[in-house]
Amino acid sequence: MTFNLNKVHKAVNWNKEDDGFTQAFWDQNVKQFWLPEEISVSKDLKTWNDLKESEKELYKKVLAGLTLLDTKQGNNGVPSMMSLTDNLQRKAVLSFMGTMEEIHAKSYSSIFMTLLTTTQIDELFDWIESEPTLQRKADLVLAQYENTTDQRSLYLSMVTSVFLESFLFYSGFFYPLYLAGQGKMVASGEIISLILRDESLHGKYIGLLAQEIYDTFNEDEKFKLKVKMYEIFEALMENEINYTKKIYEGSGLIDEVINFLQYNANRALENLGFEDYYKVSEINPIVLNGLSTETKSHDFFSTKGNGYQKGIYEELEDEDFII
Repeated sequence: MTFNLNKVHKAVNWNKEDDGFTQAFWDQNVKQFWLPEEISVSKDLKTWNDLKESEKELYKKVLAGLTLLDTKQGNNGVPSMMSLTDNLQRKAVLSFMGTMEEIHAKSYSSIFMTLLTTTQIDELFDWIESEPTLQRKADLVLAQYENTTDQRSLYLSMVTSVFLESFLFYSGFFYPLYLAGQGKMVASGEIISLILRDESLHGKYIGLLAQEIYDTFNEDEKFKLKVKMYEIFEALMENEINYTKKIYEGSGLIDEVINFLQYNANRALENLGFEDYYKVSEINPIVLNGLSTETKSHDFFSTKGNGYQKGIYEELEDEDFII
């Protein structure tokens, strides 16, 4: 075995601030940590059984689509950004975010396991692999993630990540929030709200990193990057609208979901330092109700909602068995 004696290996030093925001994002990510096993989805079983078959089908598919996106974000998106990020504190924050993406993906399986049979789950994952607009969405984001080789492509990967977390997820978030806002599927809606709050934090942090990289380029390069950014943006939105029309067909909600997408697309651009792209109508008040309760707050630097209770486990002692 040979060693490169000229290479200096550094350890992450959290005792000093590397910038004005990364340690704050680390702290907030840790405060928001949660696990799906700590939320009892079984409370939704009665509501689930009362839903129409078309409502169940839509609910299953929006969560299945979210599962694919979180899988790609955890397995491909975050690693692609970490690969060219030298700052060790930033790497740590990105790594934690990647872990949460995997937890998000697992949380949907927790919901499926509670509500569906094994056969239904298998059929749903077959659907993920055969739905053209969903596969197209994965292709579009992976086209950027898998070609992250320099600062220019790193910026575009971060842009793609912000688009994914700040608006592509929202076609999937809409329906659970819509039901939770009516007092239906509330436990599953709590999981969605915790995920949504995480994604809000991720979009803001990666947006800041992207803006920092963008500012290192000259005006000519900035113009070219901006053109490419909007190409990615428009391709993703076009496909997302097609996806929305397909899975929400017959629900009467298509226009409201697209409006919700466009609203959040504006927020994604805001995270990247750009102006709004769409003029949007008011968001469905039922969805806002699903977002506005104390347990469903996903504002940046909020703490866990009161409805989320993290389990505290203590070792049993003899006294615990005395009646």
